[in-house]
Amino acid sequence: MSKKSPPKKKSPPKKSRTKSLPEIATSPLVEARNSPIHGKGVYALKPIKKGTRIIEYLGERISHAQADARYEVKGDDDGHTFLFIASSRTVIDAGVKGNDARFINHHCDPNCETEIENSRVFINAIRDIKPGEELGYDYQLTWESTDDPAELALYECRCGARRCRGTMLDVEPLDKKKKEKAGKSKSAKKKRRG
Repeated sequence: MSKKSPPKKKSPPKKSRTKSLPEIATSPLVEARNSPIHGKGVYALKPIKKGTRIIEYLGERISHAQADARYEVKGDDDGHTFLFIASSRTVIDAGVKGNDARFINHHCDPNCETEIENSRVFINAIRDIKPGEELGYDYQLTWESTDDPAELALYECRCGARRCRGTMLDVEPLDKKKKEKAGKSKSAKKKRRG
């Protein structure tokens, strides 16, 4: 995250490769309406069983460079974003041609998770969800340790979970994860030589 580009929801580690999947633009299981967490939220209209694919996160598919350029002029006091990293080449901007999935709020005790298949993002239930319950998943917004603390404060979490971590940001900064990954690669290479 830099001052010029808003954070993007990071791709989760869970990936699978399937051929053609139907687009899930709307879902009879959910509806968007006002939320006490933030602006609008998405709520279950009927019981949703654990493992159910609820809706697809849709929007304009753009490159990372386009996403950065598009939101370069975004105000410093605006922590709102509809960007989702779908792959190393593609970002989904649900602010353009997006559906109700863009209104699913962050939650530190989520009832959903995102799954990426062939650069498409789907929202799946990770536990049974009752009618009237608001859907939420952990955004894990990426950030750097050098980011301005005042800017990072814009991503305060308001989910109300008992163990709320207080932020929509990922637990560790991206630059720290890259260093740890590089360190693991070096030690793995040393083991292979020895």
